[in-house]
Amino acid sequence: MKSSKVRLGAIILGGGRGDRLFPLTAYRAKPAVHIGGKYRLIDVPISNCINSGINLIHILTQFNTTSLHRHISQTYKFDIFSGGDIEILAAQQTAKNKDWFQGTADAVRSYWDRFEQMNASHYIILAGDHLYKMDYSEFFQHHLNSGADVSVAVRPMPASSASELGVLKADEQNNILRFVEKPQTPELIQELSVTEDGEQKVLASMGIYIFSKDILRAVLNTPGDDFGKNIIPYSIENYKTTVFRFQGYWEDIGTVRTFFEANIALTEENFKFTFYNEDYPIYTRQRFLPGSEIRGAKIDHSIISEGCKIGNAEIKDSVIGIRGVIGDGVVLDRVLFMGADYFEPVQQANIPIGIGDNSEIRNVIIDKNARIGRNVKLINKAGHLEFSNDTVVIKDGIIVIPKNVSIPDNYEI
Repeated sequence: MKSSKVRLGAIILGGGRGDRLFPLTAYRAKPAVHIGGKYRLIDVPISNCINSGINLIHILTQFNTTSLHRHISQTYKFDIFSGGDIEILAAQQTAKNKDWFQGTADAVRSYWDRFEQMNASHYIILAGDHLYKMDYSEFFQHHLNSGADVSVAVRPMPASSASELGVLKADEQNNILRFVEKPQTPELIQELSVTEDGEQKVLASMGIYIFSKDILRAVLNTPGDDFGKNIIPYSIENYKTTVFRFQGYWEDIGTVRTFFEANIALTEENFKFTFYNEDYPIYTRQRFLPGSEIRGAKIDHSIISEGCKIGNAEIKDSVIGIRGVIGDGVVLDRVLFMGADYFEPVQQANIPIGIGDNSEIRNVIIDKNARIGRNVKLINKAGHLEFSNDTVVIKDGIIVIPKNVSIPDNYEI
């Protein structure tokens, strides 16, 4: 893979505004959102690249990019002997292009002059907001062996979820016959379905593509600004396209609900995705924090990151991020608590960073640097699906406490 003749370079798409993940994306790009206590979503595709032997990586970004750029620059560096490069390419005005990125394909098109000079014969196009582990070298070898111009990674999904997916139909030789974006009618879904292990399933596009350089250059010169809606259907009609069938865990972190459930699922025993694999690590920024201090807490099926201070609390099915401070008598049940960006000096504020004594919190996402007072109840007792005020947002039935928000003592919702 690393020869000058056949070499795979990676292009990671930073995504759009991330409105469906708001307010988590109010101050950061979607790939910069924290996951699993100490990681960010962007760590997943970058780590997959590194573990697959890909060291030519370009990341295209557009919205709220400051924290994403800082994280990447502080985390990922290749030495001069590896021949590798990781570079962030932000949306910009040029003599040729005076607009923001109009879509995923337009983002790549905007920087094609840069990619044209890249020492790669093929490109893998990746999303920056999916949770999965894949050896891209196996995908690449499949692409080369098939003689395809374009390959699409797919995962079998229940036919019941087809209306939310990009669905492909392929023959026994893995040649793509058809692509339908979010099919809506039962008849069309049935037509696209196959029976697998006694269940009706469809082949869902994972939004991961491999192109040869010549083909990518050609398809970017056609109309259309999006890979899924425009480029892939055009490629199916005009070039040899194949599917790569992926059987592992994969989740598109598209909504507050899927983001929340993906995090909470990490606390399960023997879950399909794990950060606990030394042979296939997910990398992130080294912070050199002290071990967590726990004083009498009862903790069940939870993840506790480093640098935390936890009192005599009860924590169940929860993920506690770095520098998380939790007082005495606190009850956390299915909570993603992202922690803090810094250690706060004692008595600096009336409501310190962290969760105050005797607070009860269930089915909640708490963003970084939140200040939650004492005797607070965040339980969504009214059962809201959607709600917002100056301090709390509820989306998909999940309470979200935005970054830097203060919640006074005795507050209830």
